[in-house]
Amino acid sequence: MKFNTRITELLGIRLPIVQGGLAYLAYADLAAAVSNAGGLGQITAMSLADPEQLREEIRKVRTMTDKPFGVNFAIGEHGRAFSHMLAVAIEENVPVVSMTGGNPTPIFEQLEGTPIKKLVLVAARRQAQKAEELGADAVMVVGHEGGGHLGRDDIGTMVLIPQVVDAVSIPVIASGGIGDGRGLMAALALGAEGIEMGTRFIATKECVHASQIYKEALISSSENDTVIIKKSIGAPARTLKNSWTDKILEIEAETPTYEALRTYVSGEANKKYIYEGKTEEGFGWAGQVAGLIHDVPTVQELFSRMEQEAEAVAGKWSLMIGK
Repeated sequence: MKFNTRITELLGIRLPIVQGGLAYLAYADLAAAVSNAGGLGQITAMSLADPEQLREEIRKVRTMTDKPFGVNFAIGEHGRAFSHMLAVAIEENVPVVSMTGGNPTPIFEQLEGTPIKKLVLVAARRQAQKAEELGADAVMVVGHEGGGHLGRDDIGTMVLIPQVVDAVSIPVIASGGIGDGRGLMAALALGAEGIEMGTRFIATKECVHASQIYKEALISSSENDTVIIKKSIGAPARTLKNSWTDKILEIEAETPTYEALRTYVSGEANKKYIYEGKTEEGFGWAGQVAGLIHDVPTVQELFSRMEQEAEAVAGKWSLMIGK
């Protein structure tokens, strides 16, 4: 099955599938595997300690693939400057930069005059329109089902994607609740021209930094085993449910401030869970798509399966519409 959308053309990829930024997990091994399999792999810049570490990861990816890849900037992190990290991405001539959280205007200004493609993650129609005004080449639109940080409005992917498609002229990449070929075809039917997956890529063999306990938790979880934290401070985000997130919700009910939550929602608490498997001492991001995850394949195996599923859907459509 051959996909030909504005996203495949824009990014120079075979399949319209983008790997999410995945804080503390999206490094060279996973990014290269996704790109080699036909999608767009990404490195997470702001999880690295300094610009030279980012430079090393970029160069490592290039030893593992000759395909396009991206660098993701989670610009909503509290107090972390990103201009020096972005400077490295520019110096290394990365093909794509994506932005999640916060105001992307400074990134657009720093990228001005470069050939780097710009993707912006949004969670609302107005955010997508603003991204287009700033000069985004495409928007990634995440619905309420997604993992990690979400929009403040509880709008699901099925409703949000068509709204954004109708509101902008640039390509739309659908995100949130997508983990197989059926989700890919559903997104295309809604008017999107590609998909972004985050949680599904954690449960792959090439996501080498994720602990086996984290991957097993995704496999054993249902769509009901996630919870939204940080909503009380205006930064809702979806995680796997455990005793740690129960404590977070208790604090939010009693003292809904970032200072009260700081230790519990920190990167260190996240790393204890995802790296060390300390499930009672931290948390792991995950979307409701966990209910569709039942194994830990290689990325290539996942993509081959998704292509087969997409072909099956296309075949059913052909029969149903009489062509």
